[in-house]
Amino acid sequence: MIDAAAVALTEAGVGSPRTDAELLAAHAAATDRGRLAFADTGPKFCERYDELVAQRAKRVPLQHLTGTAAFGPVTLQVGPGVFIPRPETESLLEWAVAQPLPQQPLIADLCTGSGALAVALSKHWPDARIIAVDDSEDALAYARRNTAGTPVELIQADVTRAGLLAELDGQVDLVVANPPYIPDGAALEPEVAEHDPSHALFGGPDGMAVIDRIVELAARLLRGGGRCAVEHDDTTSARTVEAFTRTGGFVDVTARHDLTGRPRFVTAVREKVEA
Repeated sequence: MIDAAAVALTEAGVGSPRTDAELLAAHAAATDRGRLAFADTGPKFCERYDELVAQRAKRVPLQHLTGTAAFGPVTLQVGPGVFIPRPETESLLEWAVAQPLPQQPLIADLCTGSGALAVALSKHWPDARIIAVDDSEDALAYARRNTAGTPVELIQADVTRAGLLAELDGQVDLVVANPPYIPDGAALEPEVAEHDPSHALFGGPDGMAVIDRIVELAARLLRGGGRCAVEHDDTTSARTVEAFTRTGGFVDVTARHDLTGRPRFVTAVREKVEA
C-alpha cells in the first residue's frame, strides 16, 4: 500500500512522496513511522489510509492531514489558518540557542504564528521570559495550544504598531522573527499558495514591508549587546542587511544561510552605548 501511495504522490507532484506515504501510513495506524512493520492494518486502516493519500495527492499539506508539525525539539499542533513551520527556520533556531544569553533571558518572538520559535526556545531556556506576538486570531488559537504549560506569554498585536512593547524598551536579550516576507505575486507550491494564510506569507511588493518595521522595533527593544535574528526571502538577504545598517545602532550584521545553502536570515547585535 505504501509503494502504491508513493507512486500516486509522485504522479501528483509531491516533493517527498515516499516519506509522506510512510508518515501518512503511520498516522492512519496510530503508530510511529519506525514501527509500521508491526502496525495493525485492518479494513479501517485501509480506508483511512486511502482517504489520506487521496487528500495529499490534491496537495493538501501533510501537516494538515496529521495535525502536527515537527520543529526542532518540539512537535506543534497546526492546521488551516496558521503558517506551517518549515525546517529551514531551524537554522535560525540553532543560531539562537548558541547565543550567550543570561540564564533567565528576556526574549521576544515577533510574528510567532504557531508559536514554533517561542516554544522551542523555552525548551532551551526554561527560566526565560518569552513574549510571543502575532495579530492573527486563527494563528493564536494554535499558539495557545502549543504554549500551554510553557512560560511563553502570548500577545495579540500587529508588530508594525507604533509603541508596541514600549515597557520593554532596552531590556530584551534576544529578538527572533519569522515574518511575512515573500514578495507579492511570487509563484508558490500549491501546499503554500492554497493552504498557508496569505497574511503570513506576503510582505509587500519587495517582501520587506514587515521586516523593515521589525528591525526598527528590535533596535528599540534590545539592550546593548542584545541579539536579533530575522528570517527573509532568499532574494532579499542584501535588503535585510541594509535594513539593519540603515536603522543604525547594530554591529556584527551578518547574512546567514540555511542547511540547503540558501540565504535565509540575518543576525545582528545591538551596539553597546558607553556610559
